[in-house]
Amino acid sequence: MATMDNVIVLVNRIQRACTVLGDHGGGDGAASLPTLWEALPSVAVVGGQSSGKSSVLESIVGRDFLPRGSGIVTRRPLVLQLHKTQDGAQEYAEFLHLPKRRFTDFSLVRKEIEDETDRLTGKTKQISPVPIHLSIYSPHVVNLTLIDLPGLTKVAIEGQPESIVQDIENMVRSYVDKPNCIILAISPANQDIATSDAIKLARDVDPTGERTFGVLTKLDLMDKGTNALDVLEGRAYRLQHPWVGIVNRSQADINRNVDMIIARRKEQEFFASSPDYSHLASRMGSEYLAKLLSQQLEAVIRARIPSITSLINKTIDELESEMDHLGRPIASDAGAQLYLILELCRAFDKIFKEHLDGGRPGGDRIYGVFDNQLPSALRKLPFDRHLSVQNVKRVVSQADGYQPHLIAPEQGYRRLIESSLNYFKGPAEASVDAVHFVLKELVRISIGETQELKRFPTLQAELAAACYEALERFREDGRKTTLRLVDMEAAYLTVEFFRKLPQEIEKTGTGNPRAANPPPSSDDRYTDAHFRRIASNVSSYIGMVSETLKNTIPKSVVHCQVREAKRSLLNHFYTQVGRKDAKQLAVLLDEDPALMERRLQCFKRLELYKSARDEIDAVAWTR
Repeated sequence: MATMDNVIVLVNRIQRACTVLGDHGGGDGAASLPTLWEALPSVAVVGGQSSGKSSVLESIVGRDFLPRGSGIVTRRPLVLQLHKTQDGAQEYAEFLHLPKRRFTDFSLVRKEIEDETDRLTGKTKQISPVPIHLSIYSPHVVNLTLIDLPGLTKVAIEGQPESIVQDIENMVRSYVDKPNCIILAISPANQDIATSDAIKLARDVDPTGERTFGVLTKLDLMDKGTNALDVLEGRAYRLQHPWVGIVNRSQADINRNVDMIIARRKEQEFFASSPDYSHLASRMGSEYLAKLLSQQLEAVIRARIPSITSLINKTIDELESEMDHLGRPIASDAGAQLYLILELCRAFDKIFKEHLDGGRPGGDRIYGVFDNQLPSALRKLPFDRHLSVQNVKRVVSQADGYQPHLIAPEQGYRRLIESSLNYFKGPAEASVDAVHFVLKELVRISIGETQELKRFPTLQAELAAACYEALERFREDGRKTTLRLVDMEAAYLTVEFFRKLPQEIEKTGTGNPRAANPPPSSDDRYTDAHFRRIASNVSSYIGMVSETLKNTIPKSVVHCQVREAKRSLLNHFYTQVGRKDAKQLAVLLDEDPALMERRLQCFKRLELYKSARDEIDAVAWTR
């Protein structure tokens, strides 16, 4: 079982894995939760420009590796992970963006930081929130993760936008606002602590001082006769943690490339021999600071483990769910592939039927065709024009030929009725087409709603094409059957309707000309009233047929299109798929590359979180 000594190593490893997978803020997985990177404690180094931040970091690392210069030097966050190795092991550094390259020359590390910064910001004074990730492996460091942030400033210099002051502060706040972040506030001793940018910002985000460690630099540069005891002993500004004084290398030492080990020794000698600070010497210096931060980081991790574990477990559940949603890898044998395709088709077919049967919206649009569109189309048929006195007179006269009809113009009636019934073909075909388009739309929607299909764009397209082809066949059957209904009405007239007319004359006589149509006398046979009676009789018959078709057209459409779509939409497709070999089936199951990449990243993230959980569970959290 691991011990508490391995805790920071574990956190470093998890943080690095999070970074590699892009799970360090705004990752795809567990979007509703903080990322594991955000949950893990870290140390953010905050200070004004030229406060000595870089020198403090180099003192902790024991290597001269950071860019130097006047003005704004750190223009991107530097996530610095320190890994303690065995005594005698070679020191080296690795950048996350150059994973296969080891740097043993730390001057090249400095150059790479500068070059990588310039790649994103150009050779300007601009800043970028995109961090650079650097790991240093050395026997002279403690296990620790530090985040070096751009120095706070009060004015924009030439070449910088006016907003840079606020931009830098916002960037720094985005790190130090997190409750798991330890703030390393760097202030120069030769300036009034009341004007410290780092302390001002730390007070805003950590008013109780629980997370803030104050570091006082440049103690050796104070005016003679002055000291910083009021600050170091907590009288000028009290923090919950003790202040730490640092003596960095002088510019002359830097110019002479004085070894960092020698610089640490000189720092210890400064405090030990100082009449002002000798009583604090055991709590001063960069080595003490590194150990203090490491201990504090360990304590914070210990306190945060329950919430971190809870986050990990919740994230694992979400990632497992996402993996189920994205689907597992596809088998290579034809039988398993065919089975998968049929399962996917059944899933689609189930959703499609739910739309038709009312479990999902959309099927009601078919009822709307029968209840609104068809009756409205029937009402708009131009029977008033077709059965006008003029048109009736023309049709009847043409039907009689050279001999006028004797009692009733039967041929005229038949021609008027047959030509009137032709008008019903338009609404009949329109109903067939309207239902066809509803069914096509439901196919499209159902494919989109079949989550299992989302990973297979080729199968989606083939399935849609097969469905549309089947619907076209159903539409053609529906059109033929529906038009046959209209033709049947025209092929055989309901004689009973006309036989009732003379009976009604006998019953009613001539007292009520609107209730019956008495046979015309030879005097009015060719009058407008005579033709109006013919038009009225034909209109009554057409109305009766219209009511019949209003009921039978939906029956025909449902029978030929809707029922067949429910019963045999994919039958032909199943036959075609069953004939394909393994290679052809693999083409159908060709996944979207973006989705495959998403699944791969999800899988890697899932493995990371499971590994993190296992490693945390393996640590002995009690001493």
